[in-house]
Amino acid sequence: MRIHHLNCGTMAFGLVDHCLLVETRTELVLVDTGFGLGCVWEPGKMLGANRFLLGAKLRESETAIRQIQALGYDPRDVRHILLTHLDMDHSGGLADFPEATVHVHGPEFRAATATPTMSERMRYRAPQWAHGPKWMVNEVEGGEDWFGFTTVRDLPGLPPEILAVPLAGHTRGHTGYAIDSGRGWLLHAGDAFMMAGSIDPEQPNVPFWVRMYEQGAIVRDAYRANQHRLSELKRLHGHQLSIVNSHDPAVFARSIGR
Repeated sequence: MRIHHLNCGTMAFGLVDHCLLVETRTELVLVDTGFGLGCVWEPGKMLGANRFLLGAKLRESETAIRQIQALGYDPRDVRHILLTHLDMDHSGGLADFPEATVHVHGPEFRAATATPTMSERMRYRAPQWAHGPKWMVNEVEGGEDWFGFTTVRDLPGLPPEILAVPLAGHTRGHTGYAIDSGRGWLLHAGDAFMMAGSIDPEQPNVPFWVRMYEQGAIVRDAYRANQHRLSELKRLHGHQLSIVNSHDPAVFARSIGR
């Protein structure tokens, strides 16, 4: 499988919105959508006031659909969207791919639709999925071991080289995705960490503002525990796999440079 790294939304502090476009033998798969056309055209409706907090630049050329077209692909060939979570900067392009099956972890889907806390009411934007996506809600049960992560399951309709890796913490149902490209594994860990220094097994170090941001995790204990697990994964198996995340611009730059 071929993997394209896309920045689907530049934000404050130079942060990116790192999404993946995966070519399987028969179709295209997106990991997250970033900001979509609706976010560019109707930011108040699709993002609300939080667009100012995010510092979103909202360029049409950065939307996933326009980048897919620029690569010479038909956006209708995106048959599956894998969401790390439903925060507004990760699901803003769902409506650009109305025929795609949208995979989301069960605890995340329920949190986004029930919005039990003030923080969750702020981060989720129902207009982004008002078009009625073809949801495929996955739960934790079942699966197989993947480098010590035991709550992993194959995704219905997708090849076994693509696995869901639940990484709760940032949100209740936050999920990473592991992809075997044939040249090694790539784990997109979403917002399980903000900057690579958070999971550096030798010298963990992040700026103060990153530490403050990470305090906003919905389930802090799980967030810290999964960061520790990711650090151990990198220490023990860094030669066998790559770990990327959603917002670190340096991680994104290294990814497109490979």
